[in-house]
Order: sequence, then structure tokens, then C-alpha cells
Amino acid sequence: MAIILYARKSVERENSISCETQLEHCKSVIKPDERNEKIITFIDNGFSGGNVNRAGFQKMMRLIRKDKVSKVIVYKLDRISRSLLDFVNILQEFKAHKVEFVSSQESFDTSSPYGELIVKILMVFAEFERTSAINRVTQAYAHRSEMGFYMGGRQPYGFELVPTVIHNIKTKKLNPIPSEIDQIRYIFEVYAKENVSLRRLLNILVTENKKPLNGSDWSTAKISTLLKNPIYVKADSDIYDYYDRHGVQMVNDISMFTGEYGARLYGRTKHKPDNLDWSDMKLVLLTHTGIVDSDIWLKCQRKLEKNKRITNSYSNQTSWLAGKIICEKCGHTMTTIKGKINKEGKMRRYFNCTGKSHKKICTGPELSIYAEDLEDMIYDCISEKLSELKGTNSTKTKGNTVEINDLKLKIKAIEKSEKQLMDTILTGAFNSDLLILANQKATQLKKDRLDLYERIKELKSKGTEADNIINFGDLWKNADYNRKKAVAMIMIHKIIISENNSVKIIWNI
Repeated sequence: MAIILYARKSVERENSISCETQLEHCKSVIKPDERNEKIITFIDNGFSGGNVNRAGFQKMMRLIRKDKVSKVIVYKLDRISRSLLDFVNILQEFKAHKVEFVSSQESFDTSSPYGELIVKILMVFAEFERTSAINRVTQAYAHRSEMGFYMGGRQPYGFELVPTVIHNIKTKKLNPIPSEIDQIRYIFEVYAKENVSLRRLLNILVTENKKPLNGSDWSTAKISTLLKNPIYVKADSDIYDYYDRHGVQMVNDISMFTGEYGARLYGRTKHKPDNLDWSDMKLVLLTHTGIVDSDIWLKCQRKLEKNKRITNSYSNQTSWLAGKIICEKCGHTMTTIKGKINKEGKMRRYFNCTGKSHKKICTGPELSIYAEDLEDMIYDCISEKLSELKGTNSTKTKGNTVEINDLKLKIKAIEKSEKQLMDTILTGAFNSDLLILANQKATQLKKDRLDLYERIKELKSKGTEADNIINFGDLWKNADYNRKKAVAMIMIHKIIISENNSVKIIWNI
């Protein structure tokens, strides 16, 4: 087994550290019991960290995949990659081949519990970069969809694909299959009748031996999906109004909804506690002929929506802290429940002790623990912890700190001079000539002050540049529900609520 020392330098810059110097730093963290290990060095000089297409890096990865490497040491984390997504994928591959990863200038060692914790958090936030890539693909997909192209996916029952040309581009369109279309019309017509549920409709189809002509079987899930699909409807103004009321983005003008063509709905609904948010979805007219009248199709939608309202129960799991909140008095978990609607018409969630509500063995905290208030407090605490995790190199900005402090003092002196000059001008002690000079002086002071601020900004950016690959603070600010929950699961062991409503956080770090 070998230990690899890896160095990368993208371009020649003044004061930038050479690959040779990077390797010397890497050697300094080799442990005494590792001195006899085989040491292999890989260097990528003149390669960007924006991607992994580097000769030295690829040679290193080939050795790792052959299970011939025990540890990889770098000067700093960003030498491996400046892409968070690539960095996390590389760490996962290291782990799969039991390779330890160490940064000589930062407290990062995957063999330690601290390093393992940071890797887990990085994996959570890597989803942000994955989401960005997905969004780019989605935008291209959306653009072609808006032009009326059939964008693939599972071919809807009742149609075949035939070649066509749209906007001088060869593509394919849906063409109804008469025998299957008759079945689909029958399904819509039967379900539109009163007292016909999905289960009863399925029984009717089985009894009448109306199986799908593609050799499969019907199920309530398949029937429900078919009934919801606007690809079958003759899209007219009523269909436009239906989706418009639901907040769907309408790609085509209402004048084009003539009742001739079917439509395609794409995007994803966002789940809310009581309903679905369709605001991210779009409806576009396609080029095939619709097969179900809009009045029958809409009757089916109203029945499906009514069924969903009846069966859709409210989940208590509405806090990203769920499972972490413990009542100190009885030791049972606290779950979120809905409170009463207040005077402002809002309903607040609060944490309720299950020892009180379920076991009847506890009285719980004295006052209500509102979910929003506790989440805000824990959010700030996690932000503080993440900022501590980010500061892995305490010496790198020491020189900058002294200069920044000196610049701040100069700014204070300028601000004092500006105030004195302004006070003098306001007293009217200057004649017109002196007033011109005073204004010129004020302009120069302002310019000097702004220049100093720019210099401070530049020094601060240099100080944090090396940390950009694990800038948890910025990522945490934009974390959604699922990422908040994932980070809380990693960082927090439990949150204890006392009888007098005090809060104690037990961290995993």
C-alpha cells in the first residue's frame, strides 16, 4: 500500500505556493509509523480545479481503484477540486476503497471522527450543486416542451409515436391508437358517473374483461394516473381556467385552447400541509388531437380531488427538528401538532410531549413551545457551529487581520476629518473660493475612505478563498427543509426541553 502526495497549481501568480512547496508541507504530516510506507507523488501544474480532467489526478485515481493506496495527502482541500459536487464524489470513492484523506493546512482527516462529520455535512450540501445541474437540464427541457415537442418519458397508453416536423426540426408526435382510445373514453365516461369509485371502476373493467391491450393489467394507481393526465383531454377554455386557478403557468395563450389538441403538464408539485402547490408546473398544448371532452375530464378531476381531501391526513412530522426534541421531565419525545387559529387567521405549530398526550404520565413544559420559535433558535445555533467548522486554518489570515485593523483605524480618522470639515462648512465660515476648496477636500476624503473599504474587502476575500469548498455558512442560509433536517440529524444528538421551558442542546460534535 502506498501514500500519495498530490499537488496542483492552476496558473502562475505572485505569492502563490509552488507544487514543490505543497509537497514539502504534505510530507510534514506523514506520521512516524508511516515513514517506511511507499510514497508516490502526483503533480498537476497548470490545471484548474474546476474539473477532474487532470493527468496526475487521473493516474492517482487509477491506483486508488486498484486498492493500492492507503492515504492521500494534499496541501489544502481545494487542491483536489474547487467543485463541491466533485469533491464529495471523490471523498465517497476514497471511502469505498478505504483510502484516508488528509489536508496538511486544515484540520481535515477522514480517519478522525471530526473529519468524518465534515464529510457527512458536505454530502448534504453537495445536493445544492446537483440541483443546479438538474435545473440547467430542466430549463433546456422546458424550452423544447414549450415549443410543442414530445419530450419522451413513458409513452402514454393509447398513443403511438410517429415522425413529424415542428419549427423545421425533425421530432415525433403522439398519434391516437383507435382500439386503445375507445377503452380510454370508456374509463373516463364510467368514472365521471356518480357513486363510481376507483375501486368500483377497476372491478367493472375486470368483470367486463377490459384489460389493457398492451398485455398488462389495470390497477387503481394506473387508472388514477390515466385520469389525471391532460394529454387525453380536448383542451378548451375550461381546461385553461382549471389549470390557471390551480396556479399552473400557462405557456399558450387562451385563444389557442380551441378544444382540438391535447396538453402536456410538466414540472413538480410542492407538497404543503393541506394541499399541493402547482406554481412550478407548466401546461403546454401539444400537436395531437384530444380524445376526451373537457366536461367529462373535469368531472373526473373534481372526484379525484375530493377523494384526496378525504384521505389526506395531516402529518405531525412538520418540523425539521422532529425526533430530536426530548421532554426532560419524562424523557419522551415531543412531536409537532397544530394549534388553534389566532386572531390574525394563522395557525401555529407547537411541540407537544408524548408522555403527556399519549402516556398520560407527564404534564410537559409550563408554557407552549412554538415550533417556529424553537426552529429559529436552533437554526442560529447551527449557523454558529458551522462557522466554527469552517475556520480550519487559524494562521492563514493573521497577517491580513493586522492590515485590516490598520485600515479600519485610517477610515475612522478620515470619518473624523469629514465630520470636522462638514461642521466648519455648515457654520458658513468659508467664502466662495474656500468653499470650493472645502468641497474638493470632502470629495477626496470620501474617495480615500471608499478605497480603504475596497482594500479591506479584498483582504477578507483572500483570507476566505481557500475555504470556499466547505463554506457551510452560505450553504446553510439557503438550505431547504430536507437539508436542514439532514444537517440537524448529523450535528445534534438531542434537544432537551425542561419543565420551565429552558432549552439544552446536546451536540454530536
